[in-house]
Amino acid sequence: MDAARRKEQERVAPSGRKPTQPAAQAAMFRAAATRAAAFTGGPVLLFACSSQPGPPRLRAAAKLPSPNDAKAAATALSEAVTAATSSGSKQTLPELTQLPEATAGVLVLPLLREGRQLGALAVGLVQPLDPARSAALDLLGEATATQLDAVRMDEEISELRGQMRQTEHLAEEKNDEVLRLSEELFAQDIELLQNNEKLGKIEKLKDDFIEKMSRELRTPLNSIIESIIAVLAGENDVLSETAKMSLRAALDDGTAFLRTLQNILDLWRIKQGELPVEIQDVNFREVVEEAIFSIQDTLGNKPIAIEKHFEEPLPKIRTDLAKINQILFLLLDNAAKFTAKGKIEIRASVSDGQLRCELRDTGIGICPDDQQFVFDEFYQVDDLASTKYRGAGLGLALVRDLLVLLDGSISLTSEVGSGSGFVFTLPVQAIS
Repeated sequence: MDAARRKEQERVAPSGRKPTQPAAQAAMFRAAATRAAAFTGGPVLLFACSSQPGPPRLRAAAKLPSPNDAKAAATALSEAVTAATSSGSKQTLPELTQLPEATAGVLVLPLLREGRQLGALAVGLVQPLDPARSAALDLLGEATATQLDAVRMDEEISELRGQMRQTEHLAEEKNDEVLRLSEELFAQDIELLQNNEKLGKIEKLKDDFIEKMSRELRTPLNSIIESIIAVLAGENDVLSETAKMSLRAALDDGTAFLRTLQNILDLWRIKQGELPVEIQDVNFREVVEEAIFSIQDTLGNKPIAIEKHFEEPLPKIRTDLAKINQILFLLLDNAAKFTAKGKIEIRASVSDGQLRCELRDTGIGICPDDQQFVFDEFYQVDDLASTKYRGAGLGLALVRDLLVLLDGSISLTSEVGSGSGFVFTLPVQAIS
């Protein structure tokens, strides 16, 4: 991403609209104070709590001669306003010299929403409030609290977007670092191949770098995903539908990125012999259904039918549930990614202590020259595919390594324009 594009993204929010500007917020505060003054007939001061420590700040005033008079009145009311926002209860004061029109005293009304302290309205009374006008003033305070809460939500969302941009920038810097290290390693290949000891050290450094890079990226990414989920799961009626769609899209991208990082870590752990095999009872039908459900985002709205064919009887088996689930998901996700329309067939059988599963799609297919490389790490069929279809070229490599770990195997048949078929087998224990 170039500097101009990044600058434009920082200027305009992901939803396509600019964040609420201070001038717009000030106009909203003034309108709220004016409404309250029109209702009571006396001067009104509106205070708002800040995210920073300290007492509520004066944000607007109505029916006061000048800004200096408003500041003087705010100073005189500071203690009562702080008490109201801290306790959540109204504060009543006698007539103040700073508010000469308030002959019936001053009422400080806390502005609360869902238990959050948002600010206070200081209302100068020209006459005592009867019960009906007092109830109406409470409703006006609730409406003002809702507006303050909307401002708070907008500020929180803007801050979240800023964090996302910072993390994106951090990821770009780390990608640049990976490319730089890759170029350095390539330049040293000839010399390193002549010295096995040096080659072993470089491989260890590379593996350590992959592990540390993945873990350091996962921490801020997990934080961003959790923040987006918190905003979407919370009270978000003040968010526009466009903003909600943008946050959901960011959540999908973040989840896909996190899955890629997990694939990198799994590959590294397999190489290091640190990924254990855990055998348990497995219902393969349920594993297939779960994998199909997990690829719905990849399928999207594409006209693709998924057909399941199980050779009966298909008993329960004993194998590693997590790994067989991951293998099926990666193969189905790969098929859904490269298939625009048509169908994906899943065929499975258990015979003579072997599970045989075939996945065939009607996608773009793979040319014969590329078929021998598709199980290599970070391999993309061509530059066009790497940009059109999201992915890092790790899925099939991880499938191969997981099957090897389970003493299984995988084969590929494919024809350009007609689709691809993957068949994997692994030894299992059938449970009658």
